Amino acid sequence: MTLSTLIKLMGEASLDTLTIIFFSTLFSYLGGFPLGVMLILFRKDGLHPMPKLYRILDTVINLIRSVPFVVLILALMPVSHFITGTTIGIKATIVALVIGAIPFVARIVETALKEVDSGVIEAAITMGCDVRQLIFKVMLSEALPSLLQGLSLTIITLIGYSAMAGMVGGGGLGDVAVRYGYYRYNYNVMLIALVILVLLVQIVQSTIHTITRRIDRRIRQS
Repeated sequence: MTLSTLIKLMGEASLDTLTIIFFSTLFSYLGGFPLGVMLILFRKDGLHPMPKLYRILDTVINLIRSVPFVVLILALMPVSHFITGTTIGIKATIVALVIGAIPFVARIVETALKEVDSGVIEAAITMGCDVRQLIFKVMLSEALPSLLQGLSLTIITLIGYSAMAGMVGGGGLGDVAVRYGYYRYNYNVMLIALVILVLLVQIVQSTIHTITRRIDRRIRQS
């Protein structure tokens, strides 16, 4: 494999991985964020207790989270085919990642909101805030640093899952590492793909960490 071919291959694979991560993160938060808020609302000691519904949501989330991703992506192939018309490539991978990540995001949101100081919530209730104001103006604002840390963890997890999806033709850097590296005994390709994935993780981690520190400092000063 020539250098120009390798550069082109890695460039396209990196772009595919970024596409997978962007849309997987977007759709998993569109589904998981409201679910996490509902978990806070419906828990036994929540703002709008509905214990039976909470137990149903909690059980479904735990069941999906307990399934290894490699098994999950194989099990979801019929779903991916129904939605995208294919079981391989980045579109199918995004479907599997979103379904697998929604429960993960829901737990992150639930945990972040549970960490909000009860004194702040009680003060807001005393001032006449309703449930909607408590969630969107008080709890989400106070939990923002934790939510950002959760976003970092979600993206990093999705980067790892996207690489695993390469084992079943999921596209991106993982797919290149398997097809052009592992199967052809070209360990240079595997190493380069690994280095790019590690760099992506470091960039995400350091960027969100910097943003989180600044926001956390502002919240404490206010």
